[in-house]
Amino acid sequence: MTTAHCPLPTKNLFQVGVGSGGMVVLDLLARDPSVSRVSLVEPDDYRPHNVERHLFPRSGVGRLKADLAAEWLKDRRPELEVEVLAVDLTDPAHQGAIEAAVARCDIGVCAVDNEPAKYHFDRLFRAANKPWTLGEVLSGGIGGWVHRFAPGEACYGCVASHLQREAPGDPEAPAPDYSNPGGAVRETTVPATRTSIHAIAALHAVATLDLLAGRDSGFTSALFALRTVDGVFDRAFSPYRFRIPRSASCLICSAGPPASGEDLDAALDQALARLGHD
Repeated sequence: MTTAHCPLPTKNLFQVGVGSGGMVVLDLLARDPSVSRVSLVEPDDYRPHNVERHLFPRSGVGRLKADLAAEWLKDRRPELEVEVLAVDLTDPAHQGAIEAAVARCDIGVCAVDNEPAKYHFDRLFRAANKPWTLGEVLSGGIGGWVHRFAPGEACYGCVASHLQREAPGDPEAPAPDYSNPGGAVRETTVPATRTSIHAIAALHAVATLDLLAGRDSGFTSALFALRTVDGVFDRAFSPYRFRIPRSASCLICSAGPPASGEDLDAALDQALARLGHD
């Protein structure tokens, strides 16, 4: 008697961002046999200054990163379905297509470095009741964050506010204070090395696959120190894990009575202004 083998369930991935770190995450995730479809949002062109830290070849300069990413994936997994949305995630004109792609996916991956897109990504996935992950490399490549967001748990606003108060700092990065959105903040332009970017991207991919498989990694946010930094990280290659609860005082996803639309808009505008964004 032979035993029939049922095919493993396949999953759909929605990702925004295929920069130097985002493309590494996407490459690792798309190689996993559980992923059968990818929806990719990325409006930017591949430019000469991207070449040093990117997976794409120099010959791709001038083309859309999204198209280069799709070709990269199809070359390695021809059977993979790839949907390209070469648009700005926050552009109102494209929200219908973006929301439809989110509705079809099983998990989201955020690989962008601007706050408006992170908050918008959070809103999209909370509305769709879907899990998502976020990776962030600290200035200078001294380490990085990996965040996991599950339906009904802490939102991006809850996490950002909690970590600003509790986590080890980044000496080169802005210091957002979500309880005082009108305060001053300094900017940073210290780049991370390619090795640091790839290290955090790989950890981001591991956390995403764990969440996709329903495994509990034991944290909402994990900070990984890659180098020793006086006053910040005492030891290199050290993890710091945080289990962050949903905040009842968060105006973005308050567990109490819902805030008005005007209050939410004002809270988000103030938080973004605090970080130096228009």
